[in-house]
Amino acid sequence: MTDLSRFETQTGIVFTDKKLLTQAFVHRSYINENPGLGLSHNERLEFLGDAVLELVITDYLYKKYPDRAEGELTSYRAALVNAVTIAQVATDIGMNEFLLLSKGESKDTGKARQYILANTYEAFVGAVYLDQGYATAEQFIGETLFTKIEDIVAKKLFRDAKSLVQEKAQEHENVTPAYRVLKETGPDHDKHFTVGIFFGGTLIADGKGKSKQEAEQEAARNALTKQGWIE
Repeated sequence: MTDLSRFETQTGIVFTDKKLLTQAFVHRSYINENPGLGLSHNERLEFLGDAVLELVITDYLYKKYPDRAEGELTSYRAALVNAVTIAQVATDIGMNEFLLLSKGESKDTGKARQYILANTYEAFVGAVYLDQGYATAEQFIGETLFTKIEDIVAKKLFRDAKSLVQEKAQEHENVTPAYRVLKETGPDHDKHFTVGIFFGGTLIADGKGKSKQEAEQEAARNALTKQGWIE
């Protein structure tokens, strides 16, 4: 099993409960392949961490931008907590090498890995909150994620991707984008959707998410990037 002491050194957060730290990195597929290890997967921690993350970011944005309206702050927050941003942050801090995955999952380095990394970051936040308290979780999020907000605001990456891609598609291609569910997996309490964005009958890009709306937003962002309409 992975030695997580190196990750503790990297983050400067030394856990009292080492099992909690390990659990943050355990994907469901690893449990299915190694049922006798007495470990739990990280989905409950992810659920908790998601809530902590949202509160910390909301508080930060509220104080940082006192003159911005609620709708704009909501857009900033959505851009910060989307899977693409968080997965990049998780990669930057080296989470990828500590993931506990099944052999099959460990071979996938595409969108599925990105999604796992984002979930692991949220699970780690939940574990930090339980083990160290709110202040340490807030500090960790601040050091790893808040640095992204200046870029998001400067490049207007917070704009609703579906609205922007519709505007650009009508301007450049004279079409209105359409969205279609390509794949739906998981039990009812943990659905994962893959949605395609189409210009006419042509699939331009796809996106994944825990809801159709989230998957559509990612598909729209990917289409904008692929078409060269945003950096």
